Amino acid sequence: MFSVCMRDCYDTCAIISELRDGKLFVKGNPDHPITRGFLCPKGALLPKWFHSEERLKKPLMREMLKDKFKEVEWDEAIKAVADKLKETIENYGSESVLVYNYAGDRGVVNYAFPLRLFHYLNTAMLDYGICDRAGQEALKDVYGTAVGMDPEDLKNQKLIVYWGINAFWTNLHGFMFAKKYNLEKWVVDVVKTETAKKSEKFFQIRPNTDALFALGIAKVIVENELYDKDFVRENVYGFEEFTEYLKKINLDFVSEETGIGRKRIEEFAFEYSEKRGVIHIGYGFQRSLNGGEAVRAVSILPALVGHKFGFIYDMKTIDKSYAEGAFLRTKPVKRVPQMKLAEYIENGEIKFLYIYNANPLASLPNQNRLRSAIIENDVFVVTHDIFLTDTALYSHVVLPANTFFERFDIADSYYHRYVALNEPVTRLYGKSNSEVTRMLAKAMGIENPYLYESDEEVVRKVLEMNGLSLKELKKKGFVKVEAKERKYGTPSGKIEFYSQRALKRGLSPFPEYKPLKGKGLQLLSPTWKLTITSQYHNTYNIIDPHLYINPRDAKVRGIKENDEVEVFNEYGKIKTVAKISEDVPEGVVILYKAFWVRLLGWNVNFLTSDETVEKYGNASAFHSTWVEVKKV
Repeated sequence: MFSVCMRDCYDTCAIISELRDGKLFVKGNPDHPITRGFLCPKGALLPKWFHSEERLKKPLMREMLKDKFKEVEWDEAIKAVADKLKETIENYGSESVLVYNYAGDRGVVNYAFPLRLFHYLNTAMLDYGICDRAGQEALKDVYGTAVGMDPEDLKNQKLIVYWGINAFWTNLHGFMFAKKYNLEKWVVDVVKTETAKKSEKFFQIRPNTDALFALGIAKVIVENELYDKDFVRENVYGFEEFTEYLKKINLDFVSEETGIGRKRIEEFAFEYSEKRGVIHIGYGFQRSLNGGEAVRAVSILPALVGHKFGFIYDMKTIDKSYAEGAFLRTKPVKRVPQMKLAEYIENGEIKFLYIYNANPLASLPNQNRLRSAIIENDVFVVTHDIFLTDTALYSHVVLPANTFFERFDIADSYYHRYVALNEPVTRLYGKSNSEVTRMLAKAMGIENPYLYESDEEVVRKVLEMNGLSLKELKKKGFVKVEAKERKYGTPSGKIEFYSQRALKRGLSPFPEYKPLKGKGLQLLSPTWKLTITSQYHNTYNIIDPHLYINPRDAKVRGIKENDEVEVFNEYGKIKTVAKISEDVPEGVVILYKAFWVRLLGWNVNFLTSDETVEKYGNASAFHSTWVEVKKV
């Protein structure tokens, strides 16, 4: 059977699945041009996840007086959810209902189809800001799009710069793809990651200085006339103004702030220009108060050396809007910023939460505030999930979900241009998101035919709208979506070094460096190598909950290797064990993100800031968090 990994990961691996004696076996599809026959460590463990004894088998409903769950039949659970939906809409209005979904499952149907019901009901919808929003807005300011180059074009390149991304952990196939084509690999990062250790050059900058480092490099390129003059003349808007702006940048100041010596800044600029490097812009460093500015600055560098779209960030392969069905809505949509969920609950604007493909009570910041808001404000919570997650524990009704091995769907990638087929291998437990949507629509007495389309019919129509054939897709399990001729979507129709779009939002037309200082140590919370945000913690039973701290910071605080420590700030406190590492710079500590509180007793999001970057789409600012650490 053809399968595709639906996790929130760049690679979106094509898989060959087989059931033997009731057991699932998986391997990478050897024919796929990007993921080519091997699975990452997480993918290799998918059968363990699929067969987990912890999977929910029957719906659960909370016994309110006893504050515990009881198993019920599907009809009873669906009726309870449908009745509460109708009651909430009648008493508080449709916008008091919020559907909270995210990319825990990236199947086109399983992600989008449930939204049809909530569009039909005219409920509030989520305005996604947790992941890559600031960078999306920043790239639109410069290029008019966040869609970068096709990674298959790497075969024609000499150099790739991994800027703020640990690709060896989070984009393994992409990393191996670059290696296959003998690209030189550089890394710009705050932490000496596995990717940095496996690359030819590493520029370890201080946190929050990405924008300044990029502007310093740009200054050297421009003032030494290393840029592609013909390309800039034909494709860039505001180059002369940008040149004047760069005159204000002092390289000695850049060196002092970033921690990179002036000679190495110049070395980067000269070699990068000569090799016409492309840049894979990571998501982590844009999750900060200055993240949007940093991405704007970094994204200018490929254009200087003559690349039309010389960055990797996102890949909008196909139009999936038909699956979502926003055409069913009869009044304007109210969007709730994802990072402001607690605030909207506290203000009484949300009375019903329907959650699927997400675990917000592990993944959202400032968990103490969020959990208190849900408990204290009479919010009815429904969660549809495979496991009894932290979010499920705060729910009134929990509906068992199935896995992508148990249903029909397709998935595209935000890294490459291939769409892959997902065929059901078998059925064990639970129901898909689309099945539950149809059941809820029926229980509410809704007769609209768009709420009852089959999964295969939705997939067929989505593919046809994109000029693709389901018949062709079924032949080998994947198809490539060829890129159309691309134009810059900016007001000028060019790459805007002087951004008119940014100016309209009250920002500087040029990317700015704004020093960020906090009290204590800056907390970074990247993804751990065997999890994807909160996924897989309960399945693989191996995590890394340690606090990583620089030896000098540890010495000042009297902390030694394996000491128990308390990490605290204004949002909360947690206890863990310290690991001392030179890979982490002074002034910074690391806790890996979003482990299950139910299993660990805490996670880093009891410490993270829920501030948002309003002018960059209310984007998250997880990494603009400071903590203090003391030995217990």
